Amino acid sequence: MKNWLAGLGVLGAALTLPALAFAADGPDNVTLGASADAIWVFLASVLVILMQGGFALLETGATRMKNAGHVAGKTILTFGICALAFWAFGFGIAFGDGNSFIGTTGFFMDGMDSTVFASLAYSTVPISIKFLFQVAFAGVSLAIVWGGFAERGKLSVYFIFGALYTIFVYPVVAHWIWGGGWLGTGDNIAQDFAGSTVVHLQGATAALVATILLKPRLGKFNKDGSPNLIPGHNQVYSVLGVILLLVGWFGFNPGSTLGAMSPELFGFVAFNTLIAACAGGVAAMVVSWIYFGKADITSMLNGVLAALVAITASCAYVEAWGAFVIGLVAGVVTFFTAQWIEKFRVDDPIFAFSVHGVAGIWGTLSTGLFASGALIEKFALFGQSGLFYGGGLHQLGVQAIGVFSAMAYVIVVSGIILYVIKLTIGLRVTEEEEVVGLDLSEHGSYGYPEQMKASSTPASGLSK
Repeated sequence: MKNWLAGLGVLGAALTLPALAFAADGPDNVTLGASADAIWVFLASVLVILMQGGFALLETGATRMKNAGHVAGKTILTFGICALAFWAFGFGIAFGDGNSFIGTTGFFMDGMDSTVFASLAYSTVPISIKFLFQVAFAGVSLAIVWGGFAERGKLSVYFIFGALYTIFVYPVVAHWIWGGGWLGTGDNIAQDFAGSTVVHLQGATAALVATILLKPRLGKFNKDGSPNLIPGHNQVYSVLGVILLLVGWFGFNPGSTLGAMSPELFGFVAFNTLIAACAGGVAAMVVSWIYFGKADITSMLNGVLAALVAITASCAYVEAWGAFVIGLVAGVVTFFTAQWIEKFRVDDPIFAFSVHGVAGIWGTLSTGLFASGALIEKFALFGQSGLFYGGGLHQLGVQAIGVFSAMAYVIVVSGIILYVIKLTIGLRVTEEEEVVGLDLSEHGSYGYPEQMKASSTPASGLSK
């Protein structure tokens, strides 16, 4: 036994010592600290990319069986489109050197040259891994957009709008706040640690524009404007999707430290993220129980996600009690805004705007209330203390400007793009295709072929 253990020790030393030697004396003078940072951000990138699986399950479960394959499959397609567009132009526009509005360098980046990305120079992580992390964020924002297209959008629109959103919409606001733009420098710095505005509010606003232009699904509203319930086909999928998203968020928020050598910071961010998420889920379940007389699972899931969205901006800036309040308020507000939006005959199948938009607004504004000056100093963060910590209204005003500017830009640019698409190739499938389901009309087969076979004719595949 002793010989066996000794042999393992020798093998471990043989494998470890060369790595340590390279870390200390390698050609690029890579240190152990830099290696740890790179590994951490790479793992965080993987967790954020895994969130695409969460979106696939959540959206598939929340929609009807006849659209299941389409809803799940387009997640992979659109992430691929996003990654290519972000590599070609989006990453440079967001983080390349340029002016206060957009970056103008770093297009078709080669994964090696970091000299044109001064906005990311504070982290020692290789530029290739920084790209992986940032493209994962862009992919999440685009995934939120598709909630507004659910069960009626054309597949061809995913190609066009997916690429244009990743080039002309998402990276511009990202540059303003994260890339050295006008909201990220000087005395008026917007506090958005991991993207309540940059990622979630942008995606939700574009989703709302698409939802309005596409108009409601067939049968959603009666002539008098009263809504009909169109339940999803698998609530278990939605629950599993939220669990995956929750796990992915521990890459999303703590990974935004872009380093592992400040474990207290990313541990604190993870701690606040969990507290807020739990508060939001419980609060939304309780308020749905009071409102409906029954505890609604969908409301609970939306409460968890809304709280995660809200804490994303402030996770490094607020104390535990602030994280609790931010998450709780997000869960309650999202529940009521989901009911309120429907009264305007807006058919938002995945509740994209109430979960990611309203909660994104609240989360971004909340740092102007709860940001702690002690934490800002401790972790060398940007911006000033919030109202409740003696900072007055200054930071709250900056946060409000950031929210308004981002929403206005996304509404105008995404609205123009979507309206042009509507006038040319069209945004929506035909009524017949919608009735049959997007699985069959867009892909030629159902995601659940055995279950759907009975409702289709062998000759035409159209619903009886």
